Amino acid sequence: MMAWRKTFCFIGIVGILLAPACTKGISKQARSRVTYSGTFSELQEKPGKYTGEVVLLGGKIIETQVNTEYSEITVLQLPLGGGNRPRLEDQSKGRFLIRSKQLLDPAVYTEGLAITVVGKLTGSEARKVGEFTYVYPVLDPMEIKLWPKERGGEPSVHFGIGVFKGF
Repeated sequence: MMAWRKTFCFIGIVGILLAPACTKGISKQARSRVTYSGTFSELQEKPGKYTGEVVLLGGKIIETQVNTEYSEITVLQLPLGGGNRPRLEDQSKGRFLIRSKQLLDPAVYTEGLAITVVGKLTGSEARKVGEFTYVYPVLDPMEIKLWPKERGGEPSVHFGIGVFKGF
């Protein structure tokens, strides 16, 4: 009986230690490459001044498009919270584009999902949003974190012991 307790205890400790890995955001290596520390508003107002800088941004996917040259994700910028996850309840300061030569599948990078990116600012592009001309900073991604959907305020990690009876 004592061996069973030790095994159970060991499994529990390992589970607790590994749980944070399940919600890991952008890698430490990618974060160490970030060179821009200003605000999103500043970046958006003068993208030419910061071309070549490596930035850490996040937000909510508006749209993903793929063509023969690149994949492009349009993102509604949101401030980042713990673990570099976008805070969906906060107010946006604007939009930006992630443009990659790699396939970013629209079936995976779907509208409404939270996303965090470390990327190099390659410039900007003016487009229409309704009748308004809007300047989008454009990023070449180094690392992208796509976050799973949050479930109505429930925590994303659950601990417990019990019996589950399926349907």
